[in-house]
Amino acid sequence: MTPPPSQPPPPGSNPASDSATDPRPGPGPLVVLFGATAGAMGPDLGSDETDLILLVWQVVEPRSRQVGTLHKSLVRAEAAALSPQCREASGLSADSLARAEPLDKVLQQFSQLVSGDVALLGGGPYMLCTDGQQLLRQVLHPEASRKNLVLPDTFFSFYDLRREFHVQHPSACPARELTVATMAQDLGLETDATEDDFGVWEVKTMVAVILHLLEGPSGQLFSKAEVVKQKYETGPCSKADVVDSETVVRARGLPWQSSDQDVARFFKGLNIARGGVALCLNAQGRRNGEALIRFVDSEQRDLALQRHKHHMGVRYIEVYKATGEEFVKIAGGTSLEVARFLSREDQVILRLRGLPFSAGPADVLGFLGPECPVTGGADGLLFVRHPDGRPTGDAFALFACEELAQAALRRHKGILGKRYIELFRSTAAEVQQVLNRYASSPLLPTLTAPLLPIPFPLAAGTGRDCVRLRGLPYTATIEDILSFLGEAAADIRPHGVHMVLNQQGRPSGDAFIQMTSAERALAAAQRCHKKVMKERYVEVVPCSTEEMSRVLMGGTLGRSGLSPPPCKLPWQCWAPCRCTLYFCLQASHHPPTPPSRPPQHSFPLRRQLYIPLQHWSRLLGCLLLPPLLPTTQGQPLNST
Repeated sequence: MTPPPSQPPPPGSNPASDSATDPRPGPGPLVVLFGATAGAMGPDLGSDETDLILLVWQVVEPRSRQVGTLHKSLVRAEAAALSPQCREASGLSADSLARAEPLDKVLQQFSQLVSGDVALLGGGPYMLCTDGQQLLRQVLHPEASRKNLVLPDTFFSFYDLRREFHVQHPSACPARELTVATMAQDLGLETDATEDDFGVWEVKTMVAVILHLLEGPSGQLFSKAEVVKQKYETGPCSKADVVDSETVVRARGLPWQSSDQDVARFFKGLNIARGGVALCLNAQGRRNGEALIRFVDSEQRDLALQRHKHHMGVRYIEVYKATGEEFVKIAGGTSLEVARFLSREDQVILRLRGLPFSAGPADVLGFLGPECPVTGGADGLLFVRHPDGRPTGDAFALFACEELAQAALRRHKGILGKRYIELFRSTAAEVQQVLNRYASSPLLPTLTAPLLPIPFPLAAGTGRDCVRLRGLPYTATIEDILSFLGEAAADIRPHGVHMVLNQQGRPSGDAFIQMTSAERALAAAQRCHKKVMKERYVEVVPCSTEEMSRVLMGGTLGRSGLSPPPCKLPWQCWAPCRCTLYFCLQASHHPPTPPSRPPQHSFPLRRQLYIPLQHWSRLLGCLLLPPLLPTTQGQPLNST
């Protein structure tokens, strides 16, 4: 990166505090600044992501009413093509811009020339003054960020001439609708109509407007500067917070590895509220390429909307309006544990995923090593758990600075135990989302209403003649389970393997196995409990057919006991029965006429069940894999 040299004396960003030591009343020197890009002009300046091509400036000493030399400098643009509007207004050509200095050199010249002019007019800290917000917020800061340039502190505070004009003339049109020409016209100023040098007329007219304003009551003029935040501040958000919908946008199309700092850099120049970046997660807890961003006021939000389809790297980002309710839903939380974890300010948050379930704080701290200490040691770690206390394999860690976080990120895909651990940047909003997601999820997905009986028979058994496998790899297949059980696979009932999927139709890591007797189930559990399958240990515990049935119907079976499914019908309506199921995929809601005789290889017909079309979307939310013979996967079902 190429930072422009610091200028002597260093300019202050708060003239109010500096004026306390200055015997002359009023604001310090003002640098009236005008700029243009190769594309849009006026209120759309910077909205098309084109490069800066021109800077014009002049120093004004408000207390002595003196002005310095007017300077004009062309800036070399990487994309030399000029828009027709810019070419007509400026009279510039691509050849003249190709011979200009790059932006970093122009900024160095700007600092040197301004310092010299201020010294000639009496010295003191100076402040920029621009016509509106766009030049600094939408052009200079975003372009400097794209080109890895560090702007001097001077460019992080400025006066908006339109707002200063509106202080003395509140009856005029709203400040954002003012222009240099309308301000001069309202004041009755005579301007040089013969001036055709692009940018020079604008600066001369702005200087004339400033001097005229200073002739009137100037007690409130140039007393409150506009500030551009240099750093995005992280922080928590509560579900009880009320967020103004006029301050929130949704960004879509973000790279999946983007952090809150990357999003803040995309909106460089605009003031994002503390903790105002909320990266959205999908149903699997992974980032979905969207984020909700909360700004400090509606004007910043309106400027953010102008960055629609600007680029982050090679990707263009879509920016739309959003609501405060959406932001609170994503970023808000109620957990006191999370609030305490996020109460430390100015911390970098990293997420660790794929931890062994047995890993504790000492294991994680040892994995990270002494070269990247966690803030507060074990207190700087937050482990994510299921409602029943089981670990999820996720954790968050706090680091005091960017350098320590970078050192920790180098441990990405390092080995802890027998598992590789993923590390990536996270945000306060992501911590809330992950905790909220697991806190609201049952051990196994539940249904909101009774849907359908299990579309296959569950043979009635006596006692605890089933086993439950918990913690299966998500890639596990029927063959993997049979191999895992070994000799015990010979004791599985026909059609006795039931794998459970979650609400998104993905493996949940659970399966139920029906054994030929309670003794065989107990023996299989004792032999296979915590055996390893694909580098994961699997819990094998006995359970009863009733417990299995209720879980498969939407109930939960945790360490605290059995919770029935959310069904208002008597359990007898859902009891295991020998039945044949015919799926109705026609558009009609009426059941089809069943075949005159059951097809070969079906169960003897005792009860006919039908699925109307309107139930399919709900059925897929709790989809279960069909049962298969332990040794004949994919073969037709034979009657038992």
